[in-house]
Amino acid sequence: MAVIEMRKIKREYRMESKQGEETIVVRALRGVDFSAEAGEFISVMGPSGSGKSTLMNILGCLDKPSAGTYNLDGIETSTSNSDTFAYIRNQKIGFVFQSFNLLARTTALENVELPLFYRRRKKSEKKLNTQIRKERAEAALKEVGLGKRMDHFPSQLSGGQQQRVAIARAMVNDPAFILADEPTGNLDTGMTLEIMGLFQELNRQGKTIIMVTHEPELAVYTRRIITLRDGELVADKKVTDRRNALEDLEQWKKDHTLLAEASPTKFTSEELAS
Repeated sequence: MAVIEMRKIKREYRMESKQGEETIVVRALRGVDFSAEAGEFISVMGPSGSGKSTLMNILGCLDKPSAGTYNLDGIETSTSNSDTFAYIRNQKIGFVFQSFNLLARTTALENVELPLFYRRRKKSEKKLNTQIRKERAEAALKEVGLGKRMDHFPSQLSGGQQQRVAIARAMVNDPAFILADEPTGNLDTGMTLEIMGLFQELNRQGKTIIMVTHEPELAVYTRRIITLRDGELVADKKVTDRRNALEDLEQWKKDHTLLAEASPTKFTSEELAS
């Protein structure tokens, strides 16, 4: 079943020239067709100015197309009002950002609870009580391996752990898909592989993930790659030689252990002074 169905999506920005004599039209997207089935793991690639960010904004219901249709999990978003957009962003999409976007003075558990606290309900739905919110947030943190870090503040967590909190927050409302924007951009190699391994595991469990990235070495951990150029979708390919992030992480650790063992002998300050 298609979670995402985009047809002939266009996005144009109109700007007045400095002289005010003519209108400049910037065509960020030029009739993009894109669909994603439940359980897919897709990377969106393309050079700067290709339309990646514009497509991400429309996928995330942060912007509307100038033309075309976008059906998200049975909801036609191109004709939705602001209230429906807010409901979709809260219930249907789990956002993961490069900079984590965690509240500094709030624990990991409380950060994950936030989408539930601000949960937008249909009239037929009951409000979640405090205990249910806590239980769901705890379950999400355990799923990303942070069951023993629930009471930690972001400053007490590594970058990789902070991104795990952000992923738990994205999942807590059981969205139709997770939208990740350069999710490892602020992480080192080891933490990057940890996060990609987590995404692969979540995908194996059936989660649908759309990841925007400019790094081909990360795209090989997904199952499908779409490429944009000049506002058009120019390639849509399955990943035939998919890598396992956790296996690569183990190899990376071994390589760094060998490098550390092979490094020059370190002397103590007393030995250097003698």
